Amino acid sequence: MSVPELIRKKRDGEELTDDELHSFVTGVTDGTVQDCQVGAMLMAMYIRGMSNTEAANLTRHMAQSGDLLTWDPLWKDLLVDKHSTGGVGDKVSLPLAPALAALGLKVPMISGRGLQFTGGTLDKLESIPGFKVVCTLPALKEALEKAGCFIAGASGSLAPADKQLYKIRDVTATVGCTPLIVASIISKKVAEGTHSLVMDIKQCHHLSILQKHSTPTLPPSSSFCVMDDIALQMSMLPDLGSKSQLSVVQVV
Repeated sequence: MSVPELIRKKRDGEELTDDELHSFVTGVTDGTVQDCQVGAMLMAMYIRGMSNTEAANLTRHMAQSGDLLTWDPLWKDLLVDKHSTGGVGDKVSLPLAPALAALGLKVPMISGRGLQFTGGTLDKLESIPGFKVVCTLPALKEALEKAGCFIAGASGSLAPADKQLYKIRDVTATVGCTPLIVASIISKKVAEGTHSLVMDIKQCHHLSILQKHSTPTLPPSSSFCVMDDIALQMSMLPDLGSKSQLSVVQVV
């Protein structure tokens, strides 16, 4: 099926099959799907929504669009990560990753950039002169083995489909689509090879996720369906924003 036909199908509210989503993600990754077509598909997904099956399939194909990090089997119960839904002043990842590593855990953290008006973890780290957020796979493996943690971004070889979709979501007003948020977060976690994940759900006005007349959150039905499909352990931690779980002294 052609890309315009896939867009039409989703625009009209039909459910995309596993093969169709695989074709779309492959095209996004190799560049055969144009940015304007990606934007049109994202808007169709935003307006029409996605079923749990679609979200799970999209997540899996995004994760498998590049390399998948693998670790020592003895680390299985030590591989942990945290990801936030995003908000102004959100800096929890910066002290949390090394703190967990100091306790003997392994934290392979693939993070994101800012969306809309929020600054992402990678943007904050890049403000440090010489800090590199895009690293080779051998460098990431060395960091986890020696330091017990790393914070890096999706790259050309690690979750490349998410890197492209993330960029286009930011300029097409499709950031707040829950299935796309879930797919973006979980695909990075699958690619990094983590075993357990804590979702830091921001619940305040200064957020990347905004829902009219309701508290911003990720519906458990969609997120846990995806987690079950890929066998990743997850728990959710509400964060009121004004009472952060961790605080960082910020020096300008």
